[in-house]
Amino acid sequence: MFTGIVEEVGRVTLVRSDKITVAASKVLQDIEPGGSVAVNGVCLTVTDFDTHTFSADVMPETLGRSNLGLLAAGAWVNLERPLPLGGRLGGHLVQGHVDATGRVASLSREAGSVIVSIEAPPGVMKYIARKGFIAVDGLSLTVVARDGSSFVVALVDYTRQHTTIGERRVGDVVNLEADIIAKYVEQLSQPHRPGITADFLEQHGFLVN
Repeated sequence: MFTGIVEEVGRVTLVRSDKITVAASKVLQDIEPGGSVAVNGVCLTVTDFDTHTFSADVMPETLGRSNLGLLAAGAWVNLERPLPLGGRLGGHLVQGHVDATGRVASLSREAGSVIVSIEAPPGVMKYIARKGFIAVDGLSLTVVARDGSSFVVALVDYTRQHTTIGERRVGDVVNLEADIIAKYVEQLSQPHRPGITADFLEQHGFLVN
């Protein structure tokens, strides 16, 4: 589990169809094989590391569902280690399971912030609420506004300077993960479906009168 508070920005040194290697410093401090690191919001399992880089295996599903498949050597990525038990939850609960990708639709300045509009597919938009949370490239952001096909977030200078989102331009593809709480609320609000009953067993030939 992650929080969406990016710890550092790393640089990709290698991308293959089955592997990614990233140069970093802070996230390497307590890293170990089998541990997890969120890369642009995608939870990856560390396979090996040295004093300057770590590597993780990636599957075609991961490359296709996220923007990791668009990366090349030299690209910058947001990095975060898992939240330790008892640690501070500075952002919101982020699983590192990207739901889909979105696309930056517009950028504008407002006072000291940059306003970013991001187009998202219906499967993600249904979970997005004004003043709710959304993870964009692993970064926990608050939704300022939304319509049927896009949502808006505001970026302060610190966020733009310490994450990759400050370099995003119109048309760029970003990873999106909706708030897990919204998903549970949806599931719990579905009409109740009874389990196996005597009527069910009789209808399907398991009981004979």
